[in-house]
Amino acid sequence: MTAVTSAPTRFSTALYVFAWLSFLAEVIIIATGGTVRLTGSGLGCTEWPLCTPDSLVPTEAMGVHGVIEFSNRLMSTVVGVLALVVLVLVWRRRAERRDLFVLAWIVLGGVLAQAVAGGVTVWTGLNAFLVAFHYTASLVLVCVAAAFLVRLYEPAGPRERAVPRGYAALVHATSLVLAVTIAFGVLTTSNGPHSGDADVVRNGFDATILAHVHAWPGYILLALTLAIAGIAWARRLPTRRWSLAFLGALAVQIFVGVWQANTALPPLLVGIHMVLAALTSAAYVVVVLRLKRPARA
Repeated sequence: MTAVTSAPTRFSTALYVFAWLSFLAEVIIIATGGTVRLTGSGLGCTEWPLCTPDSLVPTEAMGVHGVIEFSNRLMSTVVGVLALVVLVLVWRRRAERRDLFVLAWIVLGGVLAQAVAGGVTVWTGLNAFLVAFHYTASLVLVCVAAAFLVRLYEPAGPRERAVPRGYAALVHATSLVLAVTIAFGVLTTSNGPHSGDADVVRNGFDATILAHVHAWPGYILLALTLAIAGIAWARRLPTRRWSLAFLGALAVQIFVGVWQANTALPPLLVGIHMVLAALTSAAYVVVVLRLKRPARA
């Protein structure tokens, strides 16, 4: 008897459109948040949720820094609205697609939590650890939004392993190395010269030492990724295309990282490095999800 799999659940076109828009918005807000930090606009709005003690929006006296900071706050609203729309669109199918319903809730809840975290970051005068947490949380939301997109195009129901056990273990071990690389990268950036505001002085870790420590797991990650992609293509595993995409994104990320480290950390390159970290992580999420396939009936 021929084994079959259930067909993917079909949703409204609107859900596919807004799911993609939500993912793109999560990436864009990393770029706008990076712009705030790298232009020294972190305290462009000195208060939260208001911009000043007496105004919701920036005043003329606050100059361009106030506009940049407030624009990022507006982008947060866009991200939240899109996440809410996705949740509403998937609401009626929550019984049959609980996975999508849970992921949609995580994104919306994360966006709301991020708004509060941003406010606390302003209240504490851009504490380096809170700045690092704020960025890391945004990166995680990009990954969750990517997972939502992957599952959106797959059928409901149980899933089974689609790759050899050893290969799956290698991929999961690489996840840990990726997390360590990102953690040290975030610490390096948050303690680097771009403090987010001209009046903020970092007295934490030595960013120069952290940059070297950040590079070590990065090169290990590259070696593991080469192995993952090589094995996937040699054995024609379902992860092969996305492992190659992850490898490409990681290679560009390393190139930009080395470039910025040798050119005194120009803001544009640092911003690109921040966005690439999110896209690289999202690609890796797809690789992990491709380790399994819908269970055969």
